[in-house]
Amino acid sequence: MTLTEQIKDKLDIVDFIGAYVQLKPAGKNLKGICPFHKEKTPSFMVSSDRQMWHCFGSCSEGGDIIKFLMKYENIEFSEALKVLAEKAGIEIRKVSPMEQKQFGILYDINEAAKQFFKNALLNSREAQDYLNSRKLNKETVDEFGVGFAPTNPDELTLYLINLGYEIKDIERAGLNFKSERGGYFDRFRGRVMFPIDNHFGKTVGFSGRILPKYDNGDMGKYVNSPETLIYNKSKILYGLSKSKNFIREESRAVLVEGQMDFLMLWQDGVKNIVATSGTALTGEHLKALRKQTDKLIFCFDNDEAGIKAAERSIELANQTDFSVNVLILKDYKDPAEAVEKNPGLFKKLTENAKPIFGFYFEKYLPLANNGDFSEIKKNVRFVLSKIKNISSPIEKSHWLKELANRTKMDEKALMEEMEKLAGSISKKTAEIVQNETFSQKDRLNLIADRVISIAMAQEPLFIKISDYADYLPKEYLLVYEQLKNKGQTDDPGIVKMLDSLSLRSGFELELFENNLDKLSKEFESLLLNLKAEYLKKERENLMLMISEAEKAGDGEKLENLLKKFDELSKIIQNV
Repeated sequence: MTLTEQIKDKLDIVDFIGAYVQLKPAGKNLKGICPFHKEKTPSFMVSSDRQMWHCFGSCSEGGDIIKFLMKYENIEFSEALKVLAEKAGIEIRKVSPMEQKQFGILYDINEAAKQFFKNALLNSREAQDYLNSRKLNKETVDEFGVGFAPTNPDELTLYLINLGYEIKDIERAGLNFKSERGGYFDRFRGRVMFPIDNHFGKTVGFSGRILPKYDNGDMGKYVNSPETLIYNKSKILYGLSKSKNFIREESRAVLVEGQMDFLMLWQDGVKNIVATSGTALTGEHLKALRKQTDKLIFCFDNDEAGIKAAERSIELANQTDFSVNVLILKDYKDPAEAVEKNPGLFKKLTENAKPIFGFYFEKYLPLANNGDFSEIKKNVRFVLSKIKNISSPIEKSHWLKELANRTKMDEKALMEEMEKLAGSISKKTAEIVQNETFSQKDRLNLIADRVISIAMAQEPLFIKISDYADYLPKEYLLVYEQLKNKGQTDDPGIVKMLDSLSLRSGFELELFENNLDKLSKEFESLLLNLKAEYLKKERENLMLMISEAEKAGDGEKLENLLKKFDELSKIIQNV
């Protein structure tokens, strides 16, 4: 039995997906709101019998338990297998030694390094004093595995070698590097260490903050692990593995810049929070957040660099249809200082976070100005460029009116000026985050999809297909024959279609609220539509052939084709 088969045998898809999506009974299946696109009416179906899921809304996604985890957590197949194998209690290294060598060993090394750093913190009074000075308590330090990297150049490397890990694997994990002379040195030295977990809580890397005592100005205040097979900084948000349930409960996420901001806010009771860990916010980060909420509050450091970072992040989130508010801490340099000096204040401040254009208007369009029209024009153009990037036409129109009111300028003139400006975020970036593409099936395939699924839901209707079977697209005809003969098939394409259609059958029953008379009438209407759509396609093919016959000057062929075209058109009119 393969690893995939073992996982599916031990884990029930309903229980697993139920931890991510609220599911309710829908006939023999279960339904819920699709987590992969925005919708109000549930179209996401899960089948316990077939251990499959499928969305019958605009995204048309579907698959097994592995596909769900890959898509929901935005991870590769191999990582999904490892996560599910651990959840199922399967020893993955016995099943896949090559995969364990490539991926699993990196998780093991990072976990061992985390324990090393935690033990080193217990033996470092200076590191403990630093954390105490930042008002970080022991409970928070323990919960997030904060540690310390000693100053010795190769202490961690030697520790890991003594545990049996190979030097090359330690280097692959990003914990040391090779010098020009061939020796190996620890990447992190004299730093407070913050483990970076993936969205399942597995440690995949680290961020190290230099202790003030060792900061000579020649090294970065923060150093992060390099990208590895298991750590991709553009995908991972610090703290999301612990905060995602709180984000769902609050229906919004607070974004901050660094680990200390995150930890101090968490300690202060703000749990619906993530940090970018000193990297720029990316489409992949937003994609991960979209699964939890579509409402964001940005709170970056109160300096020019922090405000610029906030503006870049706002622009990306705004373009990808998030609802965004901004919190500027005027009296504090960053969220950590605000919490340190005024516990409990931050949660109250989030309630008064400004909508993004309230932030832009206040920063770039103060009510009083110095009368310098060139400066006013420049700032108005800047705000217009932000409005242009809004994905929602309704929201775009609203803020354009607000801008006209604020500046006392003609709305039509502002619209014309905006149209001349180039947008700064590409449509491709937006598509990466939203990922809400419609199904590529044409109308004939969509009708066939419903015909077969309804027939699977109500067996008495199945026999009515026989008179219309010739109008089914080839792949649906194969499925129909399979169901008709009640045979078994090893064809993966047919099996996949049967799984999807079985889920849809439950969805159809739900759609018609188990009203079988209404369902039967819909089915007969679909059969007629199936025939009409098939004949229309045949007529389109005839039109192409007629055009080719005309170009070739083949009079006899043209006459025969025109005759067939007329006959087919009459049949279509009578369907």
